[in-house]
Amino acid sequence: MSEQSTDLRETVRRRYAAAAVQVTEGATACCGPQPVEADENFGSTLYDADERGALPAEAVAASLGCGNPTAVAELRAGERVLDLGSGGGIDVLLSARRVGPTGKAHGLDMTEEMLQLALANAEKAGATNAEFLKGTIEAVPLPANTIDVVISNCVINLSTDKPAVFAEAFRVLRPGGRIGVSDVVADDTLAPEQRAERGDYVGCIAGALSFSEYRAGLEAAGFTRIEITPTHPVADGMHSAIVRAVKPAAPERTDSVAELPVLQVTTAPGCGCRD
Repeated sequence: MSEQSTDLRETVRRRYAAAAVQVTEGATACCGPQPVEADENFGSTLYDADERGALPAEAVAASLGCGNPTAVAELRAGERVLDLGSGGGIDVLLSARRVGPTGKAHGLDMTEEMLQLALANAEKAGATNAEFLKGTIEAVPLPANTIDVVISNCVINLSTDKPAVFAEAFRVLRPGGRIGVSDVVADDTLAPEQRAERGDYVGCIAGALSFSEYRAGLEAAGFTRIEITPTHPVADGMHSAIVRAVKPAAPERTDSVAELPVLQVTTAPGCGCRD
């Protein structure tokens, strides 16, 4: 990793560590957890009131995403879900409810302060099928072919090595598994320098891929059935978008009994059957 990439990652880590501390310290005060400052295009207001009401206030207050990936990932009972950049745990807790006791929701985050907040939120929510892991989304600490669905909420744009993120998502998914993420995506007409003019890196703007770049990155990792659907603008030429894609299932065997080679049996001339 280059020095610039290392510096950007540390800047992101500090930003979200500070957000977690703000929520945690607010929760111990008389007025309760203080929501992290965000404009109308980001944060907990993008979730239904019923969803927010069923979660610990600290999980809602720490929400900084640009969408609601659990609403588009079509989670089913018994599935294993991985949330890349899980923050205070809002999407993990919602996922855990959707997959039920026979499923499991994993959250991955590199920020110790966010992980501590998420663990406390999971305990308050009684989410026994939720697990939080420390690590980076470029090197997921899970075995290959073990996850049914990968979700993420406005985090992939923060990575300085997006091809590694896509490759890791592909690796951990089972054949036939899918991704359903919310992320910021730029119009194809905007150069990287123009994206940076519209917002900084930690604000989820400068590091965003364009629509065509996002599609190309997913295709290079091996994904198919890619859909990138903008939902609402977050800056001039920049959009919150729903991204869906599928890891192809293992090829089915096409051989059958009829296609197997036939064993030819011959007898020597004059040889008869034994009585």
